[in-house]
Amino acid sequence: MLFLGIDAGGSKTHALLTDENGRVLGKGSGGNGNHQTAFEAARTEIDRACAEALRQGGATKEEIDFAYFGLAGADREPDYAILRPMIDSLDFPRHDIACDTMIGMRAGTHQSYGAVIISGTGFNAAARNAKGEELQYGGFGYLFGDGQGSGTDLAIHAFRSAVRSWEGREQPSILTELVPQEMGYSSVQAMYDDALDHGVRPLESLSKTMFKAALLGDAVAIRLLEEAGYEHGNAVNALIKRLGMEQDSFDIVLTGSVLAKGSSPHMINAIRTEVACTAPHAKIVKLTIDPVIGAVMSAMDSSGIQISADTDAALRRITF
Repeated sequence: MLFLGIDAGGSKTHALLTDENGRVLGKGSGGNGNHQTAFEAARTEIDRACAEALRQGGATKEEIDFAYFGLAGADREPDYAILRPMIDSLDFPRHDIACDTMIGMRAGTHQSYGAVIISGTGFNAAARNAKGEELQYGGFGYLFGDGQGSGTDLAIHAFRSAVRSWEGREQPSILTELVPQEMGYSSVQAMYDDALDHGVRPLESLSKTMFKAALLGDAVAIRLLEEAGYEHGNAVNALIKRLGMEQDSFDIVLTGSVLAKGSSPHMINAIRTEVACTAPHAKIVKLTIDPVIGAVMSAMDSSGIQISADTDAALRRITF
């Protein structure tokens, strides 16, 4: 049996072809696969990645038992109304599509259901219960109730906390030293003036500065990271409740640059504390493999086969 998994993101697209034992037969790569930024280009890049994986594996589309597409931008039904015919046009006889958050979740757990929190430049949370019902939040910004704790949000809070502490509107914080240093200034005053006079805005890298300050014991940074963690936990808890998963045992997969690379434990500890109030049997895990492997696992799930422990282990050894 042959399975094809596709992870189509905003900067790159990966395609992975394996057999039912998790043996790699082919890999393909492409560029931006997000239809929201360029529809025709996204279709072309997804098709190119699939074609390369099939070419390496010496397989045709008709021979693929199931192809599973994890797609950036598959956020709402209007997106699916665009994406279904787009993926149908690639001519895989047996296939399905989902938001790329779901393949990230599947890659992080040994089960076909669970939850995921993605915190990178932006924020998403999603969950799937044992019945296969799915829900997701996020990706739309502050106005729509999300964004707290994303890389962008942490960078803004690092900047404003440095200014507030410098002005005496916040307790003393090492951010008054670290933030201007990261921004390339000798002082908060110089950074403050340049921002007001020339429109300079916080660097995304200030999210890392927040974690650095927390590691040094800075109370302001620790409080902000904990607040962000509680909000992440609150978002996934709401999904868990809506899907009736409160008493189930499952993994909550953490992924995205903020959660994967954050150098202090405060945000993740806050997520764990918040989740325990709603889903005491859930376990927090970090994603450690490429999400495209979750797409292959989802293809196997969709075909109705049970992924054995040996196959699961083989898939998790794959590097892209």
